[in-house]
Amino acid sequence: METPPELQNVAGDEDDVTISNREYEDESIIAVDFGPTGEKPTVDIVDETAIVTVGETQFEFDVPADASDVTVNDGILTISG
Repeated sequence: METPPELQNVAGDEDDVTISNREYEDESIIAVDFGPTGEKPTVDIVDETAIVTVGETQFEFDVPADASDVTVNDGILTISG
């Protein structure tokens, strides 16, 4: 599964944001750590768009077609598929 370009842009703009891509036999995972912001990210899904809010910063991206789940757990945004 490819990392959405909007997430890559956020990581490029912020030094503390880290994106990890993992490929397993039956699953792909993209994990986004927003770093020590002191704010917990939240995600809302509207149709095929994920809206992420971290503190006062908000951005959105198209959920990859092969994604089965987009969640936030312990401050990490995870896209599974």
